[in-house]
Amino acid sequence: MPDPEMTASLHASPTPHAPAQGPVVSHDRLANGLEMVVIPDHRTPVVTHMVWYRNGSADDPVGKSGIAHFLEHLMFKGTTKHPAGEFSNIVSDLGGQENAFTSMDYTAYFQRVAKEHLATMMEFEADRMANLALAEEVVGPERDVVIEERRMRTDNRPDAQLGEALTSSLFTHHPYGVPIIGWMHEIEGLGRTDALAYYSRFYTPENAILVVAGDVTREEALRVANETYGKIPARGEAPTRKRPREPEPRAKRLVRLADDKVEQPYLQRIYLAPSFHDDRAGSDALDVVAQLIGAPQTGLLYRRLVRDQGVAVSAGAWYMGTTVDTTQFGVYAVPAEGVDLPKLEKALDDVLAEFAANGPTDAELARAKTRLIADHLYAQDSQVNLARAYGATLAVGGDVSDVTDWPARIEAVNAAAVRAAAARWLTPQRSATGYLETAQAA
Repeated sequence: MPDPEMTASLHASPTPHAPAQGPVVSHDRLANGLEMVVIPDHRTPVVTHMVWYRNGSADDPVGKSGIAHFLEHLMFKGTTKHPAGEFSNIVSDLGGQENAFTSMDYTAYFQRVAKEHLATMMEFEADRMANLALAEEVVGPERDVVIEERRMRTDNRPDAQLGEALTSSLFTHHPYGVPIIGWMHEIEGLGRTDALAYYSRFYTPENAILVVAGDVTREEALRVANETYGKIPARGEAPTRKRPREPEPRAKRLVRLADDKVEQPYLQRIYLAPSFHDDRAGSDALDVVAQLIGAPQTGLLYRRLVRDQGVAVSAGAWYMGTTVDTTQFGVYAVPAEGVDLPKLEKALDDVLAEFAANGPTDAELARAKTRLIADHLYAQDSQVNLARAYGATLAVGGDVSDVTDWPARIEAVNAAAVRAAAARWLTPQRSATGYLETAQAA
């Protein structure tokens, strides 16, 4: 039951969650709608303080791509109470660390400081949630910063250009096909009015999740949260995400990019696959598939393409299951000297077909699940990783139990589920394949 001093400030009773190994995690909601997760970790007198907003690039209005990321930049430009730079300077003076990031489905801000400074972080972050001040003279220069960031990270890098084109080819209708940073011609048109409208819509307590990991108790964190975030008036219901659904794919797609700057060709493929939000059982199976075929040095793709056949110098796979909507499963391979990309693709297809038909042995499956669960447990040594796991899961519509119960769900995945997931989702018509080539190969 909630502490008597806090009952009036809580919208709902706390829900404790105890993973098989790890801290007891509490999940509360303040009266104004703000969710709060506390992850005790008393090994060092340090806390990680994170605020997550349920908005990302996929929530950008049509024609305003990049506004979520642009606003992330502008959130450091001061409030009506604190001038630009003051918050960051205080974090630095206290010997802390800070950062922020925007994804397709969420935007987050965090600081890592000594535990006695938690209240200061909450005061500043709560102020930034409610009192952002955007003077016209700061918006234009910061937009130029974002434009230069796009030039450096995407426009001047062939690999990033291929990734952008490949994703756009896979997601023909859903906004996941739009780059997080935005399209250049739309970034150039973003202004103060766009930023303030987006801020007003999404930066509300009902749309936010506060995650505190570290040397603090639930009661301590709740008390300070109520004294800071709790003073922000509720706006009503959280904003509704309105996104089109990606249609079922019908044809395999191939994207080729050749450039003088390319020194090492490679092949990348992404498949349209369910997120944990779409299909928890299918998502758990795909987590295991990614480990089985994509693990460095030990995965099936590496063993077959690099060790056995010698057609690649590296190969792997990945899966991005923590999203709101239908997501991506990816594979890649870097060709060995003298091997062209079509030949490498044929070898890759053969390995994937073999896996979908025959699946893993019992020993391979057991090892893969052991590695996945061990990695999950090792990640709990990092406060930031812990906070990110819970924050990201809640931000895409999950619950604390989706994190704490994940090892048990992975342990329950069997070989039949693995084969079924590979056969169902890793099919040519659900894929977009990218070739990054040297200019001479074009």
